[in-house]
Amino acid sequence: MPPPPPAAARSRGRCSALSFAAARDRCFSHRFRRAGLRPLAVPLPGPGPDPDPDPNPATTVHMWVPAGPPPRNPLLLLHGFGASATWQWAPYLRALIAAGFDPIVPDLVFFGASCTRLPDRSDAFQASAIKAAMDAIGVPRFGLVGVSYGGFVGHRMAAMFPEAVDRVALVCAGVCLEEKDLAEGLFPVAGVGEAAALLVPRRPEEVRRLVRLTFVRPPLIMPSCFLWDYIRVMGSDHIQEKTELLYALINGRQLCTLPKLTQPTLIIWGEQDRVFPMELAHRLNRHLEGNSRLVVIKNAGHAVNIEKPKEVCRNIIEFFKEPVAGAANADDKV
Repeated sequence: MPPPPPAAARSRGRCSALSFAAARDRCFSHRFRRAGLRPLAVPLPGPGPDPDPDPNPATTVHMWVPAGPPPRNPLLLLHGFGASATWQWAPYLRALIAAGFDPIVPDLVFFGASCTRLPDRSDAFQASAIKAAMDAIGVPRFGLVGVSYGGFVGHRMAAMFPEAVDRVALVCAGVCLEEKDLAEGLFPVAGVGEAAALLVPRRPEEVRRLVRLTFVRPPLIMPSCFLWDYIRVMGSDHIQEKTELLYALINGRQLCTLPKLTQPTLIIWGEQDRVFPMELAHRLNRHLEGNSRLVVIKNAGHAVNIEKPKEVCRNIIEFFKEPVAGAANADDKV
């Protein structure tokens, strides 16, 4: 991270005695434990027929799993770019558990405590790593919810492992974007490099820009000292690797090569999404050819999972509880 300008450095120094981001991170972890989940680091071997000769695993997936008996109704929750999984899924735990689901919440590779020393940065690698972790904890079949980048990984996982993924919910996941869309002005950025700068912010002004793009009603006041603290605690790790994830995701992407899912799929979108505009929601709904349902949530943007957690959670619960035939193609607004 580049050094802050003098004024920001002084402001940051005044706030360093008490880290709001670290305290909030501990609070979210506590909420997960109170909900009956426990943290688990799942080591995965390197590729090839021979066991990994290195005593350190090639890849480690950190995940929150039910602390009790094996899950009977597992629901895999995949986060998007930003902080670790606990920050994005904490508001959903109580309602999902009360509805009879067993949430399993991993950190994707290079987020939270998940990492790899392998060079692959593709969404297929992420999908394979999470699937291997699910196998390791003894969960062969599950429902899946993916938000934004987690939706890219979830879509790829559902296509790669249809025998494991029962149903899919994709929240503001622009999986139908094409690289040419950036140059044609569909997004607020004109290239992959600018997208990486937007989604992997390194300075307070970059965080403010991201928040204003993703929220319909962003906070009016975002003090630099708090933003520096957030970047230091939650956003300063694996910056290069996260940038590489975005390049691998977008470079050469074409709709004609995108797999069609066989599972019933729920698409949830914020009506005022400025990161992945509504065009991508309708494009995905058409691409799935009647095997999906689109729910548009009003007065919400790309961060619909944070702005409207009750509405998003209600739609997720209803979708995963309804009969398979209920996932017919429709457009709903909430």
